[in-house]
Amino acid sequence: MKFRHLFFDRRDHDLIKIVNSVYDADKMLGYTRKLYYPFFHPLGIKELAESKGLRTAYAIASLLDSMERGTIENRLQGLQGLKDEILNTTSGSIPKNTARVLLQIMKELVRARGNNSLQLELAHTFRMAAFGKPRVIRRLLRHYHLLEMPEEWNQIAFDDHVHDANTSGRKSPTHLIMDAWIKGIRRLRVIYYHCIEPRFAAELIQAARIMEIDLRIGIEFWARYRDRYISFIWVSRGLPDTEAFLCFLAEPHVVQFMEQGREVLKYQERYVLRILKSFNQLYLDEMCQDYDIEMPPLGSEDFLKFASPGLPSIPHLGEYIHTLAVKAMSKRLIELSHSYETADPAQKLYLKDLVEKMDVFTTRDVITNYLAPLKHPEVPHPFSLSIDTDMPVRLRLDYKSLLFEIQKLRHDFRITLKLGNLKPEDVVEILYDGSGYINRLEIINLKDFASGGHGAVFSINELQKAINSGSLLKLKRMVRQIILSVENTDYPDKEDRLKKLLNILHDIDTLKTMYAVRPLKSRIGSDSTGKTHQTYAMGFGIIPTLTARARKEIRKNRINRLILPASINVSHRMTTFALNEISFIINRLGQKLWWIPGFEQLLPIKKKEWVFESFSMDMKCQGNVVTLSGVHKETGNNLNLELPDSGKQNYSASVKNLNTKLKNTLKILGGFIPAFLCFSLTKDWWFLAYFGAFIWFGITGFRVILQSVLGGGGINRSSLTKWNDYVSWDRLTDSLFFTGFSVPLLDYLVKTLILDHSFGITMSTSPILLYSVMGLANGIYLSSHNTFRGLPKGMITGNFFRSILSIPVAILLNSIIGAILVFYNVPSVDIVLQKWAAIISKAASDTVAGLIEGTVDRFYNLDLRKRDISKKFSDLFETYTKLELLFPEAEEMKILEKPEKLFVSRNSEVRDLAVMIIINALDLSYFWMYLPRARMTMLDMVSRLTPEEKTLFIQSQKILEQEQHISRLFVDGILGKNFARPLSFYLTNYKNYLAGIQKINCQPFQ
Repeated sequence: MKFRHLFFDRRDHDLIKIVNSVYDADKMLGYTRKLYYPFFHPLGIKELAESKGLRTAYAIASLLDSMERGTIENRLQGLQGLKDEILNTTSGSIPKNTARVLLQIMKELVRARGNNSLQLELAHTFRMAAFGKPRVIRRLLRHYHLLEMPEEWNQIAFDDHVHDANTSGRKSPTHLIMDAWIKGIRRLRVIYYHCIEPRFAAELIQAARIMEIDLRIGIEFWARYRDRYISFIWVSRGLPDTEAFLCFLAEPHVVQFMEQGREVLKYQERYVLRILKSFNQLYLDEMCQDYDIEMPPLGSEDFLKFASPGLPSIPHLGEYIHTLAVKAMSKRLIELSHSYETADPAQKLYLKDLVEKMDVFTTRDVITNYLAPLKHPEVPHPFSLSIDTDMPVRLRLDYKSLLFEIQKLRHDFRITLKLGNLKPEDVVEILYDGSGYINRLEIINLKDFASGGHGAVFSINELQKAINSGSLLKLKRMVRQIILSVENTDYPDKEDRLKKLLNILHDIDTLKTMYAVRPLKSRIGSDSTGKTHQTYAMGFGIIPTLTARARKEIRKNRINRLILPASINVSHRMTTFALNEISFIINRLGQKLWWIPGFEQLLPIKKKEWVFESFSMDMKCQGNVVTLSGVHKETGNNLNLELPDSGKQNYSASVKNLNTKLKNTLKILGGFIPAFLCFSLTKDWWFLAYFGAFIWFGITGFRVILQSVLGGGGINRSSLTKWNDYVSWDRLTDSLFFTGFSVPLLDYLVKTLILDHSFGITMSTSPILLYSVMGLANGIYLSSHNTFRGLPKGMITGNFFRSILSIPVAILLNSIIGAILVFYNVPSVDIVLQKWAAIISKAASDTVAGLIEGTVDRFYNLDLRKRDISKKFSDLFETYTKLELLFPEAEEMKILEKPEKLFVSRNSEVRDLAVMIIINALDLSYFWMYLPRARMTMLDMVSRLTPEEKTLFIQSQKILEQEQHISRLFVDGILGKNFARPLSFYLTNYKNYLAGIQKINCQPFQ
């Protein structure tokens, strides 16, 4: 591509090198093996050792590196690292949505290894998204088919049926949890088949705890019912953490029950291997002939390795065959490409059709054409009611016996009935025989629903509503309707069904009583495995709980998302702070005005949440439950003829991929040119004509810098940070671009054409009205381009009213300048002021803006520092509590007085806790020296601690005086090989830091 140097940045190439180096490095993944690394804060001293891009790349790679290199520990550390590096440090007005986009881009960047052009575009996009600009983030959300979620993170988004890589899915448990968070899911139910392995459950629970997702783990069982198998999903309750769940799985009766489930899995595995053998015999040669390829017979051992750690299944076998076939096709294409150049037109047409056929070959084609049960009638299906001596005991049970066995596992549980092809007559019989143990219905299984399998769902929902209504009349009417419908069927066991239904009708009160206390609830699941051949991915959202932009996006693109015919009514609940928790003034005001209706709505809001009310289904209209992902579009196998010059990689010459310095330069020029032209063409005084634009831009630049410095720390900032460390140059260039267009708007259109020429309003006639109209026009312009940029409503409103507030400032400046001109006997003062009116109005507006927005930035930085320092304080007090438990006989608050004794303790746990205290002190010292507003925040937070906590804080920070031991920790690799900069920072600055925190009132320590 010509002019390649105009696109992308050096940092884009550096980020790609970082990402690729993760895979090129030793398989031990050294970063994730650092014992103490997770305890360092992402904004702390480890910033001096490794860049954020490197840490993020390592974290995401340890998740996506599947099962070959990473262990469970690697993946969990990677997830925790991702949360620290991206989720907890993202800035901007929509940080959570920014974090979702950054995670998605980094996933794509890691997967694109080998495609240099795509990686370069993704690296550039990642860096642009990291600025957190709302307009950019929302564009990327649309690109990746993600709905914008509320920043309060209170949306109702869920999926009650998904699978991970340990069953039929593609993603590891940790990867699954991360993807669920990216989609905005807050409640997830992961389903395993017939049994649960403790290590898989532990990984899931810990990953969900890290991402704060409400997790349930379920087991899907199959049991006999009449002429088929039906399935149930069992979910335990009352097991709050990993330890409790693992203890439950270790109970003898549970171990025995799970072992029976493993026998079922082995039985299924034998079936799949028999299908594999049958495929080799019956269909392998046929497939090779159809696609003009050569493939050797498939080996069972290689297939089992491919499926591991998942359970061998027909979908796995389909993927395995598809993968090998695509490799064979790629090899064949090399030969076809050579023969294509010399082929005649008829042969070329044949080759093109063949290659197109290869490219659209999918896993679904393999399963449908070669692996369906009807294609192998000689192989009995494991879930057919055949007489097989090898059939496990579990599969010989009917559903009543299985429910009886399940209820022995644990006293607190929920059982969901998967509807599948069940009819209302089946459901009412199963519920009745289940004696109330079945308390959930999977009313929608998206995999079945999307393929048209929802014929009886609505009538079953009517039965469900009749049961939950508590009305005997409604339930009786429903059962009688079911009996009438069965009488008109041709079931082979019709008489037995009618007899059973009549028994239920005579015992209808028992059925009603079963669900009088605990109603029969609904579940909606995608049954997602993360495979590309599925139409929809996981996740559902309740539309009213999403943002207004997300609701608009759903209405706009209804084709790409499925709105289910299910309505979940919700109510919005807001919890305000109690009067004694808010400021004194509002407290006193509240005590006087509490009697006014609706006054509580004006109090500061503590929490907003959505509450479930009711559930209903209606086939005639759309509901309010939407899929969180769009329709999956088949992308093909990326197979094409390798013709000359077809393999060159081209980079996208898009404006969004422009070099950052060039882009910023173009922004400045784009704003400067209209400003300069307006001044040069409309002003007759040479100074204003040629330097007016420079003055205008200088005012804007000074305002942005003033705002950034005030927000970052002002004159009280750390000596290690310079004023320009706080300035966002990207933010500055955006401001200069938009301010340039305000010159022709304010100076020419408003001041000259409208006010002067149309209404005769000048500085001589009405200066107050002149500045008022110009201020109002400037406010409208600011609000308009802020809306265009997608900024928060609060900022848009603030920028409008700050222009109004600038009117008296402009009048004051005008009076001062006029007085100075009169003092120096300058003639025609009103004419001079008329020429400078736009600049005076601009200076007044930007002065007010600099003060207001600088103050806003100040409070924003204070909130961030409070978040960061609170985390370190929490870690410190938790660590010290563990130390106290290890020294029960030691006097309280005396353990840290002689820290050198901790370093040489024989107890390794004591030594580890001492290192963690050192890590906290190092991070806090880094905050103090580098982060905006950290000093003020830390002093304020420490002053609010109890005397005991203050003593502990000071003692823990004085551990930094142990130079020799801490230096040895750096050299030994506590932060890896790049320890020179963090070690130098520590040795140079820890004394200044300890001297600085002595500003705290030390009376409690004496």
